[in-house]
Amino acid sequence: MAKLLLNLRHVPDDEADDVREMLDANGIAFYETKPGPWRISVGGIWISQDAAIVEAKRLMAEYQLARGARARAEYAAAVRDGTAETFWSQLREEPLRVLLTVVAIVLLLGLVALPVVLLRA
Repeated sequence: MAKLLLNLRHVPDDEADDVREMLDANGIAFYETKPGPWRISVGGIWISQDAAIVEAKRLMAEYQLARGARARAEYAAAVRDGTAETFWSQLREEPLRVLLTVVAIVLLLGLVALPVVLLRA
């Protein structure tokens, strides 16, 4: 019976491509399901053979460790160079979106606090 190796919800295309290449390079048979038309069901990468699932999971764990280390190194380099995205850089680039987000947060906090205020009165 096939086993799900990777749920493709919120997975970047480059990561999915890397996983496909990794499985091909190691001779692990897999197939892929595409997301449904309304995105209710998401796609996935499935391992066809039960015997290969342990090896596929081991390879996936190694890949995720390496990808995480690479992402952390890229972020650290961006922080060192001063090119990392910050609140202030987002505010300069998209002031309307940031302002609307802050207003929405304040409104939601007020809505959450409203029962407490009403119960005290």
